[in-house]
Amino acid sequence: MMSRIATVLAVLGALFIGYIGISYLTDPQAIAAGFGFRQVPADNSFLLVKGVRDLVSGLIIVTLLVTGQRRALGWTMLALAAVPLGDAIVVLSQNGVPALAYLMHGGTAVIVALTGALLLRTSRRLPTKTAA
Repeated sequence: MMSRIATVLAVLGALFIGYIGISYLTDPQAIAAGFGFRQVPADNSFLLVKGVRDLVSGLIIVTLLVTGQRRALGWTMLALAAVPLGDAIVVLSQNGVPALAYLMHGGTAVIVALTGALLLRTSRRLPTKTAA
């Protein structure tokens, strides 16, 4: 049951971040308004880079799921939790909206980290070879 929950959370995470990435690539100004900055950058270059980053993050999750690399996915999710945590720090350091920094970005970091921990807990570790 826990393994299924971990898989569902990973799939939802991949779909969510993939959608965000595509949104930044197709309509950067509209999606950027919800990021947490009080003023959206006028230059779409930064926003397009963010779109590529988010889309690739989703593709990494999907790739590890499809290939059955659940343990690697768990470690990857733990590492990916640093992205929304970093986003929260950036929003706060730029006098952005604290509620969005803490709730959206911080909350996402917690969910991604918990998903990673759950994947690690429910995946079997491969036996290591011992020297004879």
